[in-house]
Amino acid sequence: MPVLSLREAITLRENLRTQNRKLVFTNGVFDLLHVGHLDYLEKARSLGDSLFVGINGDDAARRLKSGDQPFVPAVERARLVAALSCVDAAIIFDEITAISLIRDLRPDIYVKGGDYASKPLPERDIADEVGAKIILIDYLPNHSTTNLIQKILSTKIH
Repeated sequence: MPVLSLREAITLRENLRTQNRKLVFTNGVFDLLHVGHLDYLEKARSLGDSLFVGINGDDAARRLKSGDQPFVPAVERARLVAALSCVDAAIIFDEITAISLIRDLRPDIYVKGGDYASKPLPERDIADEVGAKIILIDYLPNHSTTNLIQKILSTKIH
């Protein structure tokens, strides 16, 4: 599935609703795509009939991350995520949180990483408002973008 505009995603969402199909939604930066991302997205997809992924735009990603991130532009990150077989749609959004996307898409299930068990989830109120069940998925240990960057930086290039 290609990267969709918000309008296209809403139309696809309405089609899913008329077919009584469950929409799972998650969001993130997804910089330097790795197997930890894939594992997370596969687990998210297994919770419903369709998976939409919000991809933070470049400005939002810079505000969320430190240093020179994102390394990969949003259009490329979204294209890579959309190409995964477990993802039905990717949508680039420019906010730091996915509150507006959740309000517009009204998913049945909203998924975030298990690290939100110990910190506030900014989208909790809107997910509750639209009736989305919130599910936290544990990350695959030792498979984060930070770990990947550290490994690259510590590697001796011959």
